[in-house]
Amino acid sequence: MRHLLILATILCISPFATAATIQQMRFHCADDTTAINDLLRQGANSKLANPAELVSFYAHRLLGTPYVAHTLEGDTEKLTINIHQLDCTTFVETLYALTRTTLAGRTSWRDFAHHLENLRYRAGKMTDYTSRLHYISEWIIDNSARGNLMDATPDMPGKLYLVKDIDFMTKHRQSYKSLADSATFLKIRDYEMGFRNHRFPYVKKEWLGQKKYIEALRSGDFIGLVTKVKGLDISHLGIIEKIDGKAYLLHASMTGGKVQIEPLELHEMLRRNKDNIGIRVFRIKHD
Repeated sequence: MRHLLILATILCISPFATAATIQQMRFHCADDTTAINDLLRQGANSKLANPAELVSFYAHRLLGTPYVAHTLEGDTEKLTINIHQLDCTTFVETLYALTRTTLAGRTSWRDFAHHLENLRYRAGKMTDYTSRLHYISEWIIDNSARGNLMDATPDMPGKLYLVKDIDFMTKHRQSYKSLADSATFLKIRDYEMGFRNHRFPYVKKEWLGQKKYIEALRSGDFIGLVTKVKGLDISHLGIIEKIDGKAYLLHASMTGGKVQIEPLELHEMLRRNKDNIGIRVFRIKHD
């Protein structure tokens, strides 16, 4: 073990990292690893130790990054690392992995890759398309059980519970190229069976303009927008940005085409969004 620790120190790799091999990774370009290392050095130099503050710190450094959808998809499942193109989910995943790596005192993209895999995949291990945590409800349950995240929604001043069958993927099989394979389809359907009549907490969007709710939210909180769409739990992810005591959404915006802070306050933005009924709030677990 001592030799392993020495070798890991020389290579700047966590001796306990279990990330996918290079052959199992997919990069956008050769600059991805350099850009991640640079961000991690900035995070280390910031001396921040609070997870939410680090999430916000990194989010601001990703402002303006182009929005690009479907970057995780390919003929085979690989651990996709792409710091230059983000959608709402990969934006949140990237913030988590950067923050978790910094909290661990590391500055290597390899440790980032380990934490990214640990968050994105069931039980923290990538195998195939079905090992990816496609639904946010399973994502939070799996990652809460492993000490990565916590659902902070029950701690909000008020909450309601929604019960839904979460099966959007198999009910819209034609929209998912990977589900053309019968074995993959059946395996995803088996996972969905565990989320029939799934009950989860949320905060109504109509309440989010109230002072007590705004005060309960923190800059750097991850939030999921709870949707009315049948078979789906969360339609969008982002983080909270508090400005002058008001809450805004900082996210990878499809309509804006980039990572940005929405100009409207969160409650007003959601009031105009007819498909969403409220939010869930998630935080990084840290001792």
